[in-house]
Amino acid sequence: MEIHLIRHTSPLIEKGVCYGQSDILLAPSFEEECGKLKMHLPVSVDVVYSSPLMRCQRLAQALNTKGERISDKRLMELNFGTWELKKWDDIPFSELDAWMKDFVNVPAPGGENFAMLYARASNFFEEIKKLHCKHVAVVTHAGVIRAVLANVLEMPLKNAFKIPVAYASVTRLKLDKANDYCAIDCLSRT
Repeated sequence: MEIHLIRHTSPLIEKGVCYGQSDILLAPSFEEECGKLKMHLPVSVDVVYSSPLMRCQRLAQALNTKGERISDKRLMELNFGTWELKKWDDIPFSELDAWMKDFVNVPAPGGENFAMLYARASNFFEEIKKLHCKHVAVVTHAGVIRAVLANVLEMPLKNAFKIPVAYASVTRLKLDKANDYCAIDCLSRT
């Protein structure tokens, strides 16, 4: 099985704004980014899973695959709670400093920590590994992709943010017949 982890295209939001689970619009470059991304996907995809957030739903729909499309809340980005849609510079230093020192265990106020995101992303990944499909597309967010890769690579969660995940990128996981990990390829970076 091949699992294609796809990050949504560029959002239409000012740089420096925290927007985890906020539903935001996509940049005018959507069509161009989507076109480039499609070149790195198989012609036929059995099923497309997507975060329910608009930026992922729009891309999942634009992929025009004949396979089933399924929305799954486990694929949502990290919940930043009261920090959502605030500029990072406007978040109280004491809160931000504690989170930056241990984002794995410390949640944003009213939000979740990375360990929580990792648990739901890992649960999703283990579930789809049981599918009998040739190609699965997963349209999601950088945090979820990093969590899945941390799971596959068995790496410490504190190192997950060292994995670069560009907008409109495709990371392909190839699983063997037993659906154990075989290989990781970064197929596109727009």
